Amino acid sequence: MVNQIARNLALDPDPVGTVAQHIQDFWTPRMKHMAFALDGAGLDPVAREALARLAGQYGAAAAS
Repeated sequence: MVNQIARNLALDPDPVGTVAQHIQDFWTPRMKHMAFALDGAGLDPVAREALARLAGQYGAAAAS
């Protein structure tokens, strides 16, 4: 799902920030945990960077 959001927001002035804000505002803790568990695997670069920005706030490893 995070890849779809990243693709939909690709033309946003700050796609990484907007994706990160969307995740923070609307995703449940379980959804966030599942996204962080991917550890960057198969993620769009925008999605990967958005999760990396949020990782510290949620005690998750940064997506690689």
